[in-house]
Amino acid sequence: MQPFRRFAYRRSSDQGAAGRVRHPVVVVGAGPVGLTLALDLARRAVPVVLIDDADRIGEGSRAICFAKRTLEIFDRLGLAEAMVEKGVTWQKGRVFRGDAGLYEFDLLPEGGHKQPAFINLQQYYVEAALVEAVLAEPLVDLRWSNRLVGLTAGTDGVQAKIATPDGDYAVQADWLVACDGARSPTRDLLGLEFRGEAFEDRFLIADVKMKGAFPTERWFWFDPPFHSGRSALLHKQPDDVWRIDLQLGPDADPDHEKQPEIVRPRLERMLGHADFALEWVSVYRFQCRRLERFVHGRVVFAGDAAHQVSPFGARGANSGIQDVDNLGWKLALVLQGTSPASLLGSYDIERGAAADENILNSTRATDFIAPRSPGERLLREAALSLAPLTGFAKRFVNSGRLSLPTAYSDSPLSTPEAAWEGGLPPGAAFLDAPLPGDAAGFAWLSEALRPGKPVVIADAAARLAPPGSVAVDPTAEAGDVLGRRYALAPGDAIVLRPDGHVAARFHAASSSDIAAAIERLEGRVP
Repeated sequence: MQPFRRFAYRRSSDQGAAGRVRHPVVVVGAGPVGLTLALDLARRAVPVVLIDDADRIGEGSRAICFAKRTLEIFDRLGLAEAMVEKGVTWQKGRVFRGDAGLYEFDLLPEGGHKQPAFINLQQYYVEAALVEAVLAEPLVDLRWSNRLVGLTAGTDGVQAKIATPDGDYAVQADWLVACDGARSPTRDLLGLEFRGEAFEDRFLIADVKMKGAFPTERWFWFDPPFHSGRSALLHKQPDDVWRIDLQLGPDADPDHEKQPEIVRPRLERMLGHADFALEWVSVYRFQCRRLERFVHGRVVFAGDAAHQVSPFGARGANSGIQDVDNLGWKLALVLQGTSPASLLGSYDIERGAAADENILNSTRATDFIAPRSPGERLLREAALSLAPLTGFAKRFVNSGRLSLPTAYSDSPLSTPEAAWEGGLPPGAAFLDAPLPGDAAGFAWLSEALRPGKPVVIADAAARLAPPGSVAVDPTAEAGDVLGRRYALAPGDAIVLRPDGHVAARFHAASSSDIAAAIERLEGRVP
């Protein structure tokens, strides 16, 4: 993973072509979301043109916290092992008020998962790993210094006008996916607006290179002695780099606050020394907003182009990666003629619900960290005062509820179930578990998702699973991890979607039950 790379512009075969050129998919934006989608589609035998208006990666660390579910997606694409090796693994955190500790937390107290709860890894390392994989993938045509400047959407495809150093050219595509970030040009070209709210407080992010004795935990302070009346956050990254986030207030001047002579004294008060170097500094004011719909005919929006949240809880990049994990298999089925285009309506429903959940959690965290009314300030002070004394008050202290996958409770792709006690209901994200050595050659349940197909977990799964699915026979024993997490009994069956969400579960399952559930999750049920 080599960060800070520049990529030379190259002329594509589409430029100057004699006739109109049409592609199955054009993805706009080669950040983590667009790169992940392009790689996922290519692994599903879908050719992709991926364009980006820049010529480089590696400007600032930006996102650093990558959650377990996101790592499982990267693992399916063959990238997680190197990321985890490079990253800083963590699962515990502490919350302080002043100097006093309020409480500690553990995000993954139970073992039996292939991936850790979180890693901290600078975004430029994640992008570098994705770019290397994309460049090795013959079905992805990655075009740097290609900027989308025009877009006409029809009922059966889109026409895109793209600007380059050699001039403009046009391409047609069956589908265009906008992964072009918070300032999405695609969104502007279609005249679409976000709904939601902007928050007034500004925050300083500083990446600091130093030798630190802090543990590899997430530390968050309310009203710390080194930054009175505000909040602070400390996280460790690879390469002896530490992320520091300081609340500044609504009236802070961003240009002034970014000056080294202003930043360094703030950090010296926090760290108690001046033996550090500034790697990157930014001042931001965030928004919690979303598009009303993510699917507009043949144009689909994902990541920050579709929704924005505050950084509290690490929900930005993680939710964007999970957007395209939801989208990729559906788009491939549609393009391959297996499923109708209406399947993509479920992307809008499911990821719209995820965006609402993330915005709700993000807004609640922001209102607690930076209260905007006397009532919010009173509630915060009461919770902070009571938290060291009572367990219930700790639940009200909100320093950012950390990213978890959304359960698609109202998904049209789920099969209604009969009575079932415990386990994971339809719509829930799967929980990983170790598998016995003869379970289709997979050591972990998450590895069974690598082929990109539905997964059937059942006794004699090979007999029940139809062609085009992955059979996992857990040969469950009493007390085993998989059996406990899914509340499995002899004769039970679980069907997972290609993105790992539970599609159906049955007692005394038949092969026709399984086939019907897969037809439903693929949108082939009228």
